[in-house]
Amino acid sequence: MYISHHRRINKSRMLGFLDDIENPPAQSYSLYLTPGLSVPEIEDLIKDLALDKEIATEITELVTNSSTGGVLFWGNVNKCLAIPPFPLQTRITSKGYDVEPFRSLLQQQLLVALILVRLGEYAIGVFEGEKLLSSKVGTGLVHSRHKKGGSSQRRFERHREKQMEGFFTRVCAHVRSNLEPHARQLSHVIYGGERNTLQAFRKQCRFLSAFDDLTMGLRLNVRKPRQPMLEAAIIEVWSSELIEWVEAS
Repeated sequence: MYISHHRRINKSRMLGFLDDIENPPAQSYSLYLTPGLSVPEIEDLIKDLALDKEIATEITELVTNSSTGGVLFWGNVNKCLAIPPFPLQTRITSKGYDVEPFRSLLQQQLLVALILVRLGEYAIGVFEGEKLLSSKVGTGLVHSRHKKGGSSQRRFERHREKQMEGFFTRVCAHVRSNLEPHARQLSHVIYGGERNTLQAFRKQCRFLSAFDDLTMGLRLNVRKPRQPMLEAAIIEVWSSELIEWVEAS
């Protein structure tokens, strides 16, 4: 019986893991499963591995729920699935642990924009790989919700909406000044913060609609959009999820 262990590891540790498994001493296989595959397609691709039903089901669910696909390395020594940070472009089936396509993905110097917004705080960064090229971090006054009720509450809510509108307008201008010089080279745009705030901000900041096709489904959980958070967030963006199956002791 096998049990699965899940962990999230940063880019350098993932590259080290790929180095460690690159030359397996026993029979092994690699499958690069691109995003968007259907359940029957995945089942057909993994059927020759003779997996336990429970493992096959778990792999299928993990890949179908991944917006970036998954890389399956399967053999007598290592049995693992890696969920990459960015979408796989090519479906590959090969003997041995074919780590090079995954390694190449992690070594690309992709241009990525991070837009982190919470009410009253924001952090914007454009990165080449994990290197910060430009950024803007700041704050703006937006009062918390008023709970007294009545006409006083309605006046307060109108005032608060004006504060939010002004805050979003300033943040949008900073987003534009940071992203526009890199617009043609950008590979991905990633947001972080509270969901409703981001939805309201993206609705008001029409400039961002030009990047809808580059926007990843990943939403970073950010409590304090500050400069240190930008640096931590890009490491998280480049991290992979690694699932390993080991025999239960």
